[in-house]
Amino acid sequence: MHPKAIALAGMLALASPAAPAAPQVHHRHVQVGDVEVFYREAGDPAAPTVLLLHGFAASSYMYRDVIAALASDYHVVAPDLPGFGFTRSPPRERSAYTFENLTDTIEGFTHAVGLDRFAIGVHDYGAPVGWRLALRDPSRVTAIVSQNGNAYEEGLGADWAPIQRYWSAPTAENRAALADFPTAASVKWQYLEGVRDPSLVAPDAYTLEGLQISRPGNAEAQLDLLLDYASNVALYPRFQAYFREYAPPLLAVWGEHDPFFLPAGALAWKRDIPHAQVHFYDTGHFAFETHAGEIIPVVRTFLDQHLR
Repeated sequence: MHPKAIALAGMLALASPAAPAAPQVHHRHVQVGDVEVFYREAGDPAAPTVLLLHGFAASSYMYRDVIAALASDYHVVAPDLPGFGFTRSPPRERSAYTFENLTDTIEGFTHAVGLDRFAIGVHDYGAPVGWRLALRDPSRVTAIVSQNGNAYEEGLGADWAPIQRYWSAPTAENRAALADFPTAASVKWQYLEGVRDPSLVAPDAYTLEGLQISRPGNAEAQLDLLLDYASNVALYPRFQAYFREYAPPLLAVWGEHDPFFLPAGALAWKRDIPHAQVHFYDTGHFAFETHAGEIIPVVRTFLDQHLR
């Protein structure tokens, strides 16, 4: 290269601002009762906190892009629920897998890691855990972001029919009819269903979760949780009363082709929280897997408006 070109390149390099460093994400464990909770944490603990709660067929890994995008200005914490990811919890013979117990663990987790107030980001099963946290102490929840995390009966899709039969009659026969639900094949289907271009879905997440759900005893624990989901539907009126009374800032970012949670469930928030923001995306149950580039800026703008 010509000496002048070398000099020019050097000056340009000095003049160009350095790219911001990627946030460091810590991977930690904390003991909460008889559960060893695995969690991801990034950002300044003095900044406003965002607590991310995943759903079925997922773990805190589903929020990897969200954590990276928010950690420059927020304290982001994402635990794995009992029965999921890298959290270690007792077998179902020693600990009931119910949403009340999941909430007990996550509430204990927030105290163990020093979270006083936080926005919640929820998905699927993480939603009723988040709603229960809010009922227990509304003053702790500063805002809500729901990615296909439901709170209304009109949001329940037709694929709930065999599950609802199980709720009505929890017989061995009806439980056996759902045996393919907690399987690696079902997990993969949930990631791909409703997605127009499956090549956008990286195989890492559904492969990881397929392996986790195949652990000895986990399928039965998942069927226990599926049965107990009826307790969340029974609480929908109380959740909705909370939304009306406290009117928390709420953003719904919804994969509109989700077979389990329909767009009507997102629109229903407008009845209880007129200022709720609702956005739909041309994808399925795991919208962050295919549309993170579109959704995360919307989430960021919402949090900047309400938490900063």
